[in-house]
Amino acid sequence: MPTQAEMKAVMQKYIDSFNNRNADTLVSLFADNARIEDPVGSQPIEGKEAITSFYQKGITLVNKLELAAPIRGSHSNSAAMAFIINMDMDGKEVQIHCIDVMTFNDSGKVVDMKAYWGPEDIKGV
Repeated sequence: MPTQAEMKAVMQKYIDSFNNRNADTLVSLFADNARIEDPVGSQPIEGKEAITSFYQKGITLVNKLELAAPIRGSHSNSAAMAFIINMDMDGKEVQIHCIDVMTFNDSGKVVDMKAYWGPEDIKGV
């Protein structure tokens, strides 16, 4: 099982890779059989090919991610982070307040990511 420090480092790398518009690094954080539900309640994205497509598009839509609080570990193989997604939506600059929970395999790769945000978490800037 990865340590808290290892999980937190992966999550920080996720933020940094998004902000550097590096889809290849983002995809490398995930296991081949990973699953993403973003937002929770939407159709899950499963497997490396779908995840690659998701992040190749995502880095073109998001202006910047900003941590809203320190990344949190757990007593298990999951960690969470609260952050703000800055992006343009329908011609307007918006912020989406989000919490991601990532679960890791023994190799420190993300096997499951759930993004918690809803319509009320989208704020105009």
